[in-house]
Amino acid sequence: MYTFDHNLFLALNFDGGAWMDRLMLTISGTPMWIPLYLLIFYLVGRDYGWRRLLFFMVLLAASMGIADIVAGIFKHSGLLGDLLPALEPRWRPMFEPALEGYDISPDSLKTLRASGLLENAIVHVPMEAIGGRFGTVSAHASTVCALCALSVGVLRRRWFTMLMVVCTVLICYSRIYLAKHYPMDIFWGALLGIGLGWIGYLLFFRYFCGTNEKQ
Repeated sequence: MYTFDHNLFLALNFDGGAWMDRLMLTISGTPMWIPLYLLIFYLVGRDYGWRRLLFFMVLLAASMGIADIVAGIFKHSGLLGDLLPALEPRWRPMFEPALEGYDISPDSLKTLRASGLLENAIVHVPMEAIGGRFGTVSAHASTVCALCALSVGVLRRRWFTMLMVVCTVLICYSRIYLAKHYPMDIFWGALLGIGLGWIGYLLFFRYFCGTNEKQ
């Protein structure tokens, strides 16, 4: 039975061809974003000095790390994956039989996808994206939104804010295109990340800079 989240996912997930698959796989990966991290560190270091840059890096690592750990609780993975054993994790959309109209188990659908035997699939999943089991809460969304909230709050430049919003949206959408997450997986991950990034922003000024003005 479809839910609102299922229908929204199906509206956003489509087969864009080999070039689109490769683009979304690249966007969803880490190496592409290394220049963005270097840009952020350069701007923070230039505006605030190397000591504050180090503190910023600690806060960034903490906020993104905590975001990843908390997201893992709901997927029974990571450091605290066993914290809520009674919680039933949500399968990734690529392994949801209801979306394909099948009455089989998610594990069976996973096997079919991995073997390439699934014909006329409704959900588009690039072969390279097949993996994992559970999708809620999206760790990609939580970590990138923590990065966005903290860096935008600290740097406060219009062009940089626009850049970070675009990059964040692209990364989050790539997870839907690759059938890794439902839109609500992204939403909850984004809330988690923004909250942690905002806390990091407050700590940056309160305990290190002592002021909300650049010095």
